[in-house]
Amino acid sequence: MTKIKTLFLVEVAVFTALALLLDLIPLQIKLWPQGGSIDFAMIPIFIVAFRWGLKGGLLSGFLWGMLQIAVGTAYVMVPLQGFIDYAIAFTVIGLAGVVAKAVQKNVRENKIKSYLFLITLGVFIGSFARFIAHYIAGIVFFGSAVEGQPAWLYSLLYNGSYMLPSFILSALAVFFLFHKQPKTLLQSK
Repeated sequence: MTKIKTLFLVEVAVFTALALLLDLIPLQIKLWPQGGSIDFAMIPIFIVAFRWGLKGGLLSGFLWGMLQIAVGTAYVMVPLQGFIDYAIAFTVIGLAGVVAKAVQKNVRENKIKSYLFLITLGVFIGSFARFIAHYIAGIVFFGSAVEGQPAWLYSLLYNGSYMLPSFILSALAVFFLFHKQPKTLLQSK
């Protein structure tokens, strides 16, 4: 295995474990008993996505979702909802990696406004994709669980209540990290 492949695997493993730890420690605002909290846990996945692109981001997100199932923190009512909420929703956070090369280029060139926009765009892409997956899973779950309220509306409000603040928190934190420590967050050429 080459040095780069080893570094890739180690970073994916470390940042995935960090995401899980941030999800487990009580530095979050738990809004709902069935899952959904405002926390820092997506930040390591975004860092991997911006360092390694789609491949790293998608892999790290997928592993994080699977680890939640493995450690028993996943809230699964029906198999389809569990698959969407954990296998898909956490994987698509890594879609932030579509802007990885542009983020790295602008950070190296110290174009602060450009990389602020690109980081925000990448975090938005990953967060919105995760929201859509949770929204769909919520329709599957809440379609059979909520009497008298449209499942689409309940899922929209339920998932939006924690995903919007999580997006804002993640965008600010990732920008701050890249801005304050760009060399440690970028791959060396």
